[in-house]
Amino acid sequence: MALNKLEKEQIIKEYARDEKDTGSVEVQVAILTKEIQILTDHLKEHIHDYHSKRGLLMKVGKRRNLLDYLKRTDVVRYRELIKKLGLRK
Repeated sequence: MALNKLEKEQIIKEYARDEKDTGSVEVQVAILTKEIQILTDHLKEHIHDYHSKRGLLMKVGKRRNLLDYLKRTDVVRYRELIKKLGLRK
């Protein structure tokens, strides 16, 4: 269910702001988005997996907080990120 190291490295490489960037808001949101997609697919098959559902809701909340922070601090980066990730809003 979790991202493997290779997938995570690819996401970091794609969304990083510079060469050594691994923890910017864009990278964190991109990783959370991929994890949310994986958990959503898992929950479509395993409807009664309540522990995973709680984890999904926590990841969605964390992504929302990061996006709110980015929107407050830099609207241009926020708009580019949601467009690139295909998130609504």
